[in-house]
Amino acid sequence: MNSIIIQTLLKVFMAGFAVSLALTPLMRWVAFKTGQVAVPKKSRWHKKETALLGGIAIYISTVGIWALSGFYLNLDAFSRPMLIIMAAATAIFFLGLADDLVNMDPQHKLAGQIIVSAIMIFLGLHLQWTGSKTFDLLISILWLVGITNAFNLLDNMDGLAAGIAFIGAAVLLVFLLLYSSSVLENMGVLLTVAAFLGALLGFLVYNFNPASIFMGDAGSLFIGFLVASLTMKVQGGEIAGRGILHLISVIAVPIFIVFIPILDTTFVSITRKLFGRSISQGGRDHSSHRLVAVGFSERKAVMLLYGFSMASGAMALIIQRLSPYVGLVILSLYLLFVVFFWIYLGKVRVYEEESILSRKQGITPVLVEITYRRRLLEVLLDLVLVSLAYYTAYLLRFEGNLQLNFDMFLKSLPVIIAAQIVSSYFFGVYKGVWESTDVNNLIDYGKAVTSATVLTILILLGLYRFAGFSRAVFAIYWVLMIVFMSVSRLSFRLLDEGLGRRNGSGKKALIYGAGMGGQLTLREIECNKALGLKAVGFIDDNDSLKGRRIRGYSVLGTREDLLRIVDRYGIEELIVSFRENGDQTKEEIQRYFERLGKEVKVRQMKLTIQ
Repeated sequence: MNSIIIQTLLKVFMAGFAVSLALTPLMRWVAFKTGQVAVPKKSRWHKKETALLGGIAIYISTVGIWALSGFYLNLDAFSRPMLIIMAAATAIFFLGLADDLVNMDPQHKLAGQIIVSAIMIFLGLHLQWTGSKTFDLLISILWLVGITNAFNLLDNMDGLAAGIAFIGAAVLLVFLLLYSSSVLENMGVLLTVAAFLGALLGFLVYNFNPASIFMGDAGSLFIGFLVASLTMKVQGGEIAGRGILHLISVIAVPIFIVFIPILDTTFVSITRKLFGRSISQGGRDHSSHRLVAVGFSERKAVMLLYGFSMASGAMALIIQRLSPYVGLVILSLYLLFVVFFWIYLGKVRVYEEESILSRKQGITPVLVEITYRRRLLEVLLDLVLVSLAYYTAYLLRFEGNLQLNFDMFLKSLPVIIAAQIVSSYFFGVYKGVWESTDVNNLIDYGKAVTSATVLTILILLGLYRFAGFSRAVFAIYWVLMIVFMSVSRLSFRLLDEGLGRRNGSGKKALIYGAGMGGQLTLREIECNKALGLKAVGFIDDNDSLKGRRIRGYSVLGTREDLLRIVDRYGIEELIVSFRENGDQTKEEIQRYFERLGKEVKVRQMKLTIQ
């Protein structure tokens, strides 16, 4: 790679950063002087008046530096495609600015986006995904308008939209530098992306939590449209084939570059529909808001979404280096993890009303029973897991080369799917509740997978005398399927314990007693959020338990260590968990705290069956 090109892009990036860094506070001053501020609302996240017009700084820094680099560096920045893209992005910017200034009707704003997108496509810039010009044109409009609005919706927490756009643009830059068939032919795109990255980073200095300025619709629509337009350049005609299926290289790469905006918009749209809300209705129900509800700080929530965005970008880059067979497995595993994580976020209560799935009006009881209790979805999940485990087993057995054995794989796949589903039903896999998965459930999973594996071998032995099949494939499948089934069922519990415990909110509570009563107390604290408590650990009179871990929490010491533990961990409440002498112990500890002037509330866990 030419070092001169890298140095040039770095200079353009620094110029965009410097201009944005200087221009953003100026726009903040202008916003306050002209009254262009975001006022806190119940449906919005920010809690104080914050300047708008940050999008102007992003736009001027990006377009200005792009234009100057074209004039002074004598590079191909003004190619016809780039002129069309920048003209269309400018139109979208002014559309968003008009909305910031006069609060446009959403339908008019959407119509404007469609018109601009249609004109750009008419001028020759469109996706080439299907081979059908009609479908490609329709998909191109959906892509441009969809991604533009996805970034608009994503702009719901300090630094989120700008940071995700920065990561996506950075991945696009790296992708073009590494895999473009001709870097020089893409210099216009590279210069634009470099200036755009600098502009975003300069703006993020003021927009990251706690933000002193927002980008407004002018900024969110502009960055969304520009990213959508630039990712359209990542297509089979311009990206040289590097050992990956054409479908993946053409479709998966741009999708993964903007994966988080797509995911969040899809997630919010589905959850709002399930709760009978309008998709266009604002609210605190985005992925970022749910992460805060779980217990993350705003910064941690945004950083976690940054992490997902970087992981998605890494997928776009990594799959270029892999065989199509291996790439498919890695993408599938990543997507499964993402799906489970966002289903977990969907379980976080952010609406007061009930889901339509819990109302029987208009839906037959049978459908409610199947859908709401997840039985059908579990079967569909296992269909995916069986296919993935069996496919991966073949890959591992034949060292990543399926060409010679693909027919055998396809011939036996329906058999092993049917055997696994039947075995899972027989051993009660679909009767369990994921949140309560325990060792007994794991044993059932092992029985179901073992039974399915043996049954498949017997069927293939009877049908084909097992000719051409490998015993090692089924041994590998047995291991993988047990892992896949166990991890999938444990996912909600693991996420709840991992995220909820580490980031949970509430008063810090210490549990006195590490026996069964203490464990019941811990479970009540974890499950009953209305208590407003966050467990810190245990104390117990049995000195031999000191340092042990019970359900993930440490026994911090004995009663003699109580004062030290309270001071060190900032304990606000102490829960006496045992029944014998519990009332007396509660009173003694309460008097002890009062004598020391410690404001620690002492309570007692009582379990009665009447």
